[in-house]
This record gives sequence, structure tokens and C-alpha cells, in this order.
Amino acid sequence: MSAFRILVADDHPIFRFGLCLLLGSHESWEVCGEAADGRDAVEKCRQLKPDLLILDICMPKLNGVDAARQILKHNPDQVILVLTAVDSEQVVRDCLDAGVRGWVSKSDGTEDLMTTVEALQRHKSIFSSRVSDLIMDGYKRHRVGSPAANVPKLSPREREVVQLVSEGKASKEIATILNVTLATAETHRSNILRKLKLHSVAELVLYAVRNEIVHVQIPAVLRIPNPGEERNRPRATSGYAALPKPGNGRADVVPQGLN
Repeated sequence: MSAFRILVADDHPIFRFGLCLLLGSHESWEVCGEAADGRDAVEKCRQLKPDLLILDICMPKLNGVDAARQILKHNPDQVILVLTAVDSEQVVRDCLDAGVRGWVSKSDGTEDLMTTVEALQRHKSIFSSRVSDLIMDGYKRHRVGSPAANVPKLSPREREVVQLVSEGKASKEIATILNVTLATAETHRSNILRKLKLHSVAELVLYAVRNEIVHVQIPAVLRIPNPGEERNRPRATSGYAALPKPGNGRADVVPQGLN
């Protein structure tokens, strides 16, 4: 009997390494490849044709929702399991609409993940109870709430451009990534701003965050020591907050050496 082949797509190397070890411990499963961003996941799926793709949502270059859409448009039979820390009703709905067949939270236990993969191997769809709760809560809200205002809908290509701009990519870089001319990339940017009635990149980034195209990770709250602790604590040689590098798909702020 041939092995059940799994492609793992997550941009955190340590998490990806541990996940591959866990999956590889199952006697009938084989990790056939790894991807570190959404665009790489799309390409690896086409090349490797895995039985299952395990896909994170928060990834650079192309988020998991749009990666799933591209993959399933090319191959509707591809089985995709979302494994993520994202907790959003809209993202869940977008993934279900795209054709994702399973969802596990990164806060769930390893047994939950293994059970889900086994179910998908048997051609069953399986979602955590948290996903069901999000869908039901959203359904109830939409029933009693007022209809949402008409918001312009972006095309899949426009969503790609929005994510790349939000990650700090210049038009030339976007043109290279999307394999289009510089003029086409700049036209996309102009058309998006006009369609959304926005006037700056800052407003576009805010739109991307609000609409789950990119995700913001909130830093942990710093504990403020009392004066006695502060006097006795060795002082750091420098104090600064490391801001994210462009293109990492997130808006992380990691405190380092703050006094």
C-alpha cells in the first residue's frame, strides 16, 4: 500500500520541523514536501500532487485563503487541511467557500490533528467545534443584523497585489513576483486605490488588515516591574523595539531589551 503523501505549508521553520516529525511518526504517512509561503505552496502542490496539503493562513507573499483558492481552482480534488492560529468567522467562511475540507487550530492537541488527518485520509471532511461555533454565531448575527453596506469586491489578482503592497513590496518587486510588466503592476495599484476609494498605501494596509488579507499579531503585554525590581535588575546595553522586516506577511512588534 502506498504512503499517504502530505505537503506542509507554514512560514515558521521550527513549527514546520516539529509538524513534519509528528506526521512522519505515523507509519502510513509521508511528508513529501514543505513550503514556506503561500505562493510556494501553490507551486509545490502543482509539482508534487500530494494527497493532503496542510496549510497555514498567515503566510507571506500569498495568504492561505488565496493560496487555497488558486490550488482548488487548478485542482478541485485537492484535499486541504487548514492548521492555523487565526480565529475569524470570515476567514473560515472564505475557506469553506473555496473548498477546504478540514480545519484545526494550532492551540488544539496533537491527537486532534492526527485524528483529523486520519479522517481526511478516509475522504471525510472534519472541522473543530470552534469552527462550528464561529459559523453559528455569524449566522445568528447576520439574521438579526442589518445588511452590510455594498463594499467593492476585489478580484483574486487584486487581492494578491494588496497583500504584496501591504508587505512593503515595490511595484517592480510585485511585477517580478506576479510575472507581469511594471506598467501592469502599477495599473493594478492605481485601480485598487480607485476602486476602494483610498488615497494612500497606509489606508490600503489598514483595509488589508480589516479584511483578513494580512494579519496582525498583537505583542504580549509587557510586565512593568516595581521600583525595587527596577533598581536591582541588570540594565540592558540597549533598548529598542524590533519592527517587522518588509515581506514577512505579518505586523509583529517584538519587544527587546526595553527598560
